[in-house]
Amino acid sequence: MRLARLDKPIGTYLLLWPGFWSLALAAAPGTLPDWKLLAAFGVGTLVMRSAGCTVNDLWDRDLDKNVARTKDRPITSGEISVQNGVGFLGIQLLAGLGVLTQLNEYTIYLGMASVPLVLAYPLMKRWTDYPQFFLGITFNWGALMGWAATYGSCDWPIVLPLYASAVAWTVVYDTLYAHQDKRDDSRLGLRSTALTFGDSGTKPVLTGLSAAMVGGLLLVGIEADLSWPFYLGTGLTASHLAWQLITADLNCSSNLSSRFESNKWMGGLVFGSIVAGRYFT
Repeated sequence: MRLARLDKPIGTYLLLWPGFWSLALAAAPGTLPDWKLLAAFGVGTLVMRSAGCTVNDLWDRDLDKNVARTKDRPITSGEISVQNGVGFLGIQLLAGLGVLTQLNEYTIYLGMASVPLVLAYPLMKRWTDYPQFFLGITFNWGALMGWAATYGSCDWPIVLPLYASAVAWTVVYDTLYAHQDKRDDSRLGLRSTALTFGDSGTKPVLTGLSAAMVGGLLLVGIEADLSWPFYLGTGLTASHLAWQLITADLNCSSNLSSRFESNKWMGGLVFGSIVAGRYFT
């Protein structure tokens, strides 16, 4: 359970919301999202987030022991062997495939296209100064899949701005999160946008990315013909992003952790805004 991070559900929330946003957008005007698809996405998100954690812990088992925040994870601490970790990953991926095969053919292929991203993401902090961008590309695949699961295709003028907005959001919250590990990462030769942007550059860059997220959501609202509740919710979303950046203390772990955790509520705010904007037309 700890290897799958069931004791730390924040990652599941953050992975879940973009798919729920997409399902809400795909609902017909005056209706609510399909509850069966919401349930399928919920189960699939839980399974695939846990699989991603297992992949991450397998790749990083020799690094995690040198980082204060991660040294007690099950594989690096020796509680779970590498062999058993790989076996558990196989079970997780099979379970994820089982959920995926309940969807239409287009969505099955689209979902399978994300698996290489999931497997490669943990290596990005060794190869690039911008691993948080790669995480955004990987973590927000659901923004494409919700619409695809509903219609068997993608309406790109709607789902691409949604996807881009979600990617920008991920870079914002995960850069703040990465500031917790910047000293250990620097010592180990690992990379992150926290180190790339630095203490002086992080907030200006994340302000721009927050504006990009809000701008992307507004474009989605226009393309999808959403009504006024969506725009009210988008304004509140912008306020929440501003609060995170203004109050973030880049050298205080507890402060950064609470800002990171707050994004599960912000994702729910966006979802509720889309549902209301679609239903009250």
